[in-house]
Amino acid sequence: MSTKGKRFLSVPVLAVFSLMCFVYYSSIFVFLHDWLNLQSSPGTLNAYLFSLFAFLSLFSFFSCVLTDPGHVPSSYAPDVEFSKDNEAPKKCDKCFVYKPPRTHHCRVCRRCILKMDHHCLWINNCVGYWNYKAFFVFVLYATMSSIYATVIFISCVFQKDWDPIKGSSLKIFYVFYGTMVVGLTITLLTLFGWHVYLVLHNMTTIEYHEGNRAKWLAMKSGQSYRHPFNIGAYRNITSILGPNMLKWLCPTAVSHLKEGVSFPTLRDNS
Repeated sequence: MSTKGKRFLSVPVLAVFSLMCFVYYSSIFVFLHDWLNLQSSPGTLNAYLFSLFAFLSLFSFFSCVLTDPGHVPSSYAPDVEFSKDNEAPKKCDKCFVYKPPRTHHCRVCRRCILKMDHHCLWINNCVGYWNYKAFFVFVLYATMSSIYATVIFISCVFQKDWDPIKGSSLKIFYVFYGTMVVGLTITLLTLFGWHVYLVLHNMTTIEYHEGNRAKWLAMKSGQSYRHPFNIGAYRNITSILGPNMLKWLCPTAVSHLKEGVSFPTLRDNS
């Protein structure tokens, strides 16, 4: 089995896949059927729409798992112009290779990752230069699907006649599922909001924490700090999602990405 295929042989990855299947099946064949009846026109329409969001979520999830986040090219050498930023070229003390800007060493993957955001346990892969868009789009589709599932569930609960139900097992299932899907929706909304913030500022999770320290050090010395790769909201978005808005929501549309060893900065515009 290939290295990419082995990424699926992970308990967290299988857990995410199982959760997606469970939410899909329950939403369509239990709650939506009970609410609108799948044989009706509204039931069929909602089933198709929810299936579309579920498919897009699953496709984006597979893209996150299978896409290599990006490694330092063997031919990479620091640019002689690098000294203009008053920084010496950085060399990884584990890989023993020069690190391009925004590159970090992942202790789990045991290699340097281009524009590393974080190592994600749930995709058994790093989130980096080549798969960050897929990760962002996956979180978007998963959030939309989770909200949709919550609406279906709540609508089913409010129209259900509970009086004839004597046993408690069904009620326990409803409470369990409702707690799970609402908690999942809140978690995904929070995660999506966080990455919208990062995209708008052209920042990775690692750079956010490094930036907080840099701001603190700058304040102590009476200076100001601004993230060097923040080149304006629209350019920040297009540098990640691409210049064509029609392809923004396609996780595999990454033809706009280059080698990932250099990035435009504020200094370039000044």
